[in-house]
Amino acid sequence: MIALDRVNEMDQEEFVARFGSLIECSPWVAEEAWRSRPFGSVEEMWRAFEDAMYAAPRERQLDLIRAHPDLAGKAAIAGELTHESRREQASAGLDRLSPGEFEAFTRMNREYREKFGLPMVVCVREHTKESILENVQSRLENSRDEEIRRALAEISKISHYRLLDIVEREEERRPKQGEL
Repeated sequence: MIALDRVNEMDQEEFVARFGSLIECSPWVAEEAWRSRPFGSVEEMWRAFEDAMYAAPRERQLDLIRAHPDLAGKAAIAGELTHESRREQASAGLDRLSPGEFEAFTRMNREYREKFGLPMVVCVREHTKESILENVQSRLENSRDEEIRRALAEISKISHYRLLDIVEREEERRPKQGEL
């Protein structure tokens, strides 16, 4: 964990090196967020990342979405996921799929990509492998624009969880009653 005071002291290079992977393989988001320092809270820092993502031109947003791996896809099998993605996919059991589940995820990824031309992005920390498969069925009914909005919202949630893993919130630093 890193203290917010320390984050606010970082130059842009150090900040991007530390937080560039917060949003999958897209350090430009951290470069933009850095400009919003000093951050008054972890939530304010997260909003700076979110604002940078939403302010980007559509093509850059699409590149951001495309940077995300398929769920339980080829990158996972080949061991090519980022540390964060590997840990998150494992938290939903995506690293322990039965042959039938693996087939279902492969089919889901293919159908989604065929319809939208993008990987399906899900904040897996809020799901199980079963709920992800259920979720995709309803999402396949959406328009491409709806799914782009949904993917960006999911990326925002993912980045929020990742940030909470890295930056110490002020309330966590305060001594609890009776401690000194």
